[in-house]
Amino acid sequence: MNVLIIGSGGREHAMAWAVCKSPLLDKLYTLPGNAGCETISERIKNVSVMDNNAVIKIIKEKFIEFVIVGPESPLINGLADEIRKIGVPVFGCSAKAAQMEGSKIFAKKLMLENGIPTALCEVFTESEKACKYIDKITAETESPIVVKADGEAAGKGVYVCNNPEDAKKAVINIIDNKIFGKSGDSIIIEEFLDGQETTVLSFVDGEDFFVMPASQDYKRAFDGDKGLNTGGMGCYSPVPAFTDEYRSFTIEKIIKPTLKALADMGIKYQGVLYTGLALTSKGPKVVEFNVRFGDPETQVILPLMKSDFLEACVAVAYGKLKKVNIEFFDKKAVSVVMASGGYPENYERGFEISGIQNAKNEGTLVFHAGTEMSDSKTVTSGGRVLNVTVIGEEYTNCIEKVYSGVNKIDFSNKHFRTDIGKRLLQD
Repeated sequence: MNVLIIGSGGREHAMAWAVCKSPLLDKLYTLPGNAGCETISERIKNVSVMDNNAVIKIIKEKFIEFVIVGPESPLINGLADEIRKIGVPVFGCSAKAAQMEGSKIFAKKLMLENGIPTALCEVFTESEKACKYIDKITAETESPIVVKADGEAAGKGVYVCNNPEDAKKAVINIIDNKIFGKSGDSIIIEEFLDGQETTVLSFVDGEDFFVMPASQDYKRAFDGDKGLNTGGMGCYSPVPAFTDEYRSFTIEKIIKPTLKALADMGIKYQGVLYTGLALTSKGPKVVEFNVRFGDPETQVILPLMKSDFLEACVAVAYGKLKKVNIEFFDKKAVSVVMASGGYPENYERGFEISGIQNAKNEGTLVFHAGTEMSDSKTVTSGGRVLNVTVIGEEYTNCIEKVYSGVNKIDFSNKHFRTDIGKRLLQD
């Protein structure tokens, strides 16, 4: 079949890499893709992923038979709904279902009304009232304060603040200074959840679901979890701290009731459900839901997937998840993000990248994110530039090998964390 993947990040290159291994594939297209996608797909560069009509036109012109939507923004914008209207199956949830990520308030209300474990919170639309609330709660507790923009913010709309001054600054930046635009018209201030954060991704076909191995993302820009939140600076899977007991609890007390609550609202969820958890002293609690594969979680999960990724996506789209056998290798995976210096704030583009092939020659996977081709050279074009991924039997070897790969790649102002997975060596 002719397959189209929507998106341009490391997640989408990893998806393209996985789809290319499927015997179901005839030809792969990526829109817009990146320099890594260029060698394994036909790229469509002159169409915005947010222009539903233009995407539909491409689907018809290229005789696309199946679509995989990578990022959240097109889903929130109703792209999957428009694709289904023309009779083309799509892996990606509806706009109504995408409210789970498009509005943190919607997701919080669903959780609190259905007894799904999560942090207690308050919602504000005015910075003055929010700041007064911060003064109130900081007088009662010394725990960090979490401030979240209501809408989508590319993984950067959450602030964990250690003091009231930083929390108030976050409130003013989101509500008054509109650093996330309309996504910050409303904010949530919630209690801090202690414990390691873990991501659980599930294939969901509207009725049935399959839970993939847990992964752990590193959100902060710098070593030791310092600096601003980013889209993610590295990841590993599986997560030793996510025990079988936690897994069972997450399935029974979080995933099942969440999907039932959506169904009770008349929302059929089809696609992937991202459940972000905090493994607190009182058990797993939901930090957030997303409606797409995580990035960089995808870059460790798909290399661990033993079965056919495209077949699983098609089964989800047709509501036949039970009819496919989904398996994962009993191995470890570690991925390190190489970013442009200054990310997630201001950074420069257009620097030539060298050494990718040297890293790949050792069996290391290199997934492109913010890259482009310029005069036959691969250059930087985004904040997160590359994802270097290694799979193996033990974390010690994976971590050593992944950083060996990272050190073989070079571009001006490159930045990466040096502590991805290091906590595993200390447990």
